[in-house]
Amino acid sequence: MAIKKEYSIKNLHCAGCAAKLEGTFEGLDYVEEVSLNFLKKKLILKTKRSDNHELLADLNKIADKVEPGTKIYEKEEISSKREYSVKNLHCAGCAAKVEGALEKTGYFEEVSLNFMKKKLSVKLADGAPEGILETINEIADKVEPGVKIIAEDSGCCGGNDHSHEDSHDHSHDQDMGKKELAVLAIGIAVFIMGLLIGEEAKWLPVLMGAGYLIVGWDIIYRAFSNIKRGSFLDENFLMTIATFGAFAVGESTEAVGVMLFYKIGEYFQGRAVDSSRRSIENLMDIRPDYANVKTDDGVKRVEPTTVRIGDIIQVKAGEKLPLDGRIVKGRAALDTSALTGESIPRDVSEGDMVISGSLNKNGLLEIEVTKLFGDSTVSKILKLVEEASSKKAKAEKFITKFARVYTPIVVGIAVLIAIVPTFIYGDFSTWLYRALIFLVISCPCALVVSIPLSFFSGIGVSSRRGILVKGGNYLEELNKVKTVVFDKTGTLTYGKFQVTEVRANGISEEELLEMAAAAEKHSNHPIAQSIVEACEIDIPEKNIQDYKEIEGKGVAVFYRGEEILAGNEKLMKDYNIDYEKAENHGTVVYIAKNGKDLGAILIADKVKKDSAKAIEGLKKLGIECHMLTGDSKGVAEAVGGELGIENIHSELLPQDKADHLTRIKNENEGSVIFVGDGINDAPVLALSDIGVAMGGIGSDAAIEAADMVLMTDEPTKLVEAFDVAAMTR
Repeated sequence: MAIKKEYSIKNLHCAGCAAKLEGTFEGLDYVEEVSLNFLKKKLILKTKRSDNHELLADLNKIADKVEPGTKIYEKEEISSKREYSVKNLHCAGCAAKVEGALEKTGYFEEVSLNFMKKKLSVKLADGAPEGILETINEIADKVEPGVKIIAEDSGCCGGNDHSHEDSHDHSHDQDMGKKELAVLAIGIAVFIMGLLIGEEAKWLPVLMGAGYLIVGWDIIYRAFSNIKRGSFLDENFLMTIATFGAFAVGESTEAVGVMLFYKIGEYFQGRAVDSSRRSIENLMDIRPDYANVKTDDGVKRVEPTTVRIGDIIQVKAGEKLPLDGRIVKGRAALDTSALTGESIPRDVSEGDMVISGSLNKNGLLEIEVTKLFGDSTVSKILKLVEEASSKKAKAEKFITKFARVYTPIVVGIAVLIAIVPTFIYGDFSTWLYRALIFLVISCPCALVVSIPLSFFSGIGVSSRRGILVKGGNYLEELNKVKTVVFDKTGTLTYGKFQVTEVRANGISEEELLEMAAAAEKHSNHPIAQSIVEACEIDIPEKNIQDYKEIEGKGVAVFYRGEEILAGNEKLMKDYNIDYEKAENHGTVVYIAKNGKDLGAILIADKVKKDSAKAIEGLKKLGIECHMLTGDSKGVAEAVGGELGIENIHSELLPQDKADHLTRIKNENEGSVIFVGDGINDAPVLALSDIGVAMGGIGSDAAIEAADMVLMTDEPTKLVEAFDVAAMTR
């Protein structure tokens, strides 16, 4: 199977050299595809070789032979990612222009300007100048005067300073909102007066002119500033030329109306963006402010980042859990709605594992920390959500590029509408009027903001439902999915052995469980532990003697002076027990006392209560479901039959899962999702078009490799994700 590799290139001086080098690489027998981008200094190839170090050395030898001095590097070696905050950016169209101007410099491998979050993310390319922030600011100010790009930690020496800055920004936004409303109110009053007075009034143009300047001064100013710089084909220019034209043909009231309605549209657009931003920021409220650490000198309040693994922290009622850990004392009800979307509080007590970001509703908890803050659940969620909105879908990328050529085309068509029909039919005033109407309805601002805002909202809605989507591109990809492939254990099932049935012979079920628990009490095997957990009777240690484990068969023990056997069929046959065979697609533990069969206990990995509902929901969407598992064929088919999955692939090793997923992708149209939880699922998650991990019980490796995370471990959340993706589209 071919592996995709991506490298950066130094000292490649012309497109001809790049083409020559690309052709040489294409001729290598271990290379299937090659793409060498001279402008971005990037080499992408698909190769059959997996010896990364040796492959890179060979590529460098070839490159130096074809073009002396050329060097090929692992991409990460010569590029770095940086993030900045953006101030004074007024619309999505402005953001698109700044992003486009930065892309053209060649200083960056990647540029993403998120208008909603006011954040710029860049990846520096080889040859980027020193003091790149100063260069970025020069470019931004030239394209959009007044825009400021600031380092993420700029002006923030501590938590209080940051809070003060946020408070200042919020206060500034409120003041700006009040000014906008005041301007709109004046504009509406002037516009209504113009309609009431009528066109006959001689002083109407003066009144309308005053109202026009109050409402549209900032747009006119930006339009003329852009004209001076030679970059004027934008929405400000369209609105200005259209309204000036309205005055020219004697429609002063319409000039004010056009500018007024445009400003009203901008106002509501801003409100929509702020609403979406707040929905993400509300999720950020799960970030803990402090941790109460128990020390020899009492309880101290410290930063969560300073707490170490093994420390004991106290969490009082009303406080957030700052770190992941295990409860060592106390019991409480935890509100996990901000993390999982689950509205019902979760009752926890001593021994339970708890996750950071949960809210303690009542009780006092003492928790032993099991993960550092950087590795904690809350930290990972915040990182995922922060990064998600910067990963653009194809539709977002397309609309950004489209907007750059859209406005010049619109202006050109408007000119043709004004001139060509005039030559044919005459009546220049009528055709100029129609050209102006065309300019007004063709304003690109709403077009440019609508798609990123939709994806931003989709990510926010998903997060509130306990579905973490790592980028808008994955929401878009969900709409193309035709096949979902599930892992079984821990994904469709709980991943934990449970007693599913007790078949007693001549005694009660409680008595049979007591005998079995007594036999298995000293074993730490998961099956033995599941029997002990199922028994509600306390087994005194003094009543158990002569415990003997029989390898591969079971255990023998004396309980209250009577011999108890617990094990498989081989154990029963060794002791010549006349037992009744139990048919079950799981594990059967036979119990005998003093040589007599007492019955059997059936144990299985229980299917999650909502798994069948999830499969049913996916089928209604026309999606084909598969199941991959390392379990035996009998167990796999039993679970598949219970859930309604026809496509079952069992007895698979981790590498077999990858091969099967590749085959499924090749045999089916559309995109393919893989849903898994374990560390051995990480390669398959990465291989799928969309990898979905279980966030509650899933391994860190699986969550890291996945593109989406279901925080409640409920398969039905996947159906909800499809609904969100459809609404977003």
